[in-house]
Amino acid sequence: MSFKFEKLKIWKISMELGEEINFISDNFPKKEMYNLSSQIRRAADSVALNITEGSILQTSAENRKFLGYSIRSLAEVVTCLYKAKYRNYVSEETFNEKYHKCFNLMNMIIAFRNSIN
Repeated sequence: MSFKFEKLKIWKISMELGEEINFISDNFPKKEMYNLSSQIRRAADSVALNITEGSILQTSAENRKFLGYSIRSLAEVVTCLYKAKYRNYVSEETFNEKYHKCFNLMNMIIAFRNSIN
């Protein structure tokens, strides 16, 4: 027995991303606790949460709308990653790894959204 969203690859990857971002932001300075740390965590979690919300008892149009919110949240994560890189909270290697994961996930979500009638 499972929910529909649990079978979605985009949901699984977005769940991984949320945990990875949570781990990374643990190393941000304490002064960022209520700023960048909180913002990047909420944005990363929002990706999976919106995929979930769109997949449960929604019309195709509503599902596409929530997938759009997921894409916007991914863009927010990327911007927060840039901020973290500019402030030297993450290495270039970590930035590039997460940036590419976000980029690939965005393209997967867009393709999935385009497949919904």
